[in-house]
Amino acid sequence: MSHANEHVSNTGRIWKVFALLSVITTVEVILGIIKPELLHFTTFLGMNLLNWIFIILTVYKAYWIMWAFMHLEGEVSALRWAVVGPLVFLIMYLVFILLVEADYIFEIFKNATIKWNF
Repeated sequence: MSHANEHVSNTGRIWKVFALLSVITTVEVILGIIKPELLHFTTFLGMNLLNWIFIILTVYKAYWIMWAFMHLEGEVSALRWAVVGPLVFLIMYLVFILLVEADYIFEIFKNATIKWNF
């Protein structure tokens, strides 16, 4: 008799992923509260390093949520990339659009002869 359909508890795995996501979120919150000057006032590709760290950590958390809770670790590579690939591309595209548009709006308000009341 085969035991191929035997139920395996993933409670330990869920707690490990929960701990990892909690640690990353705690790091994000602490960095957001203390805003280290080195990270906050150092610019890289039009945005300060602190914002880049937030974006990278958030994408990393999203990846782990998909990997663990959508059960992508047990799927074939093609299916994983079919799910993760478009999300990574769309997130990078959204960040690019936000950076370009925000820089444009900032320059307009900074160099405008008419001051806007916002």
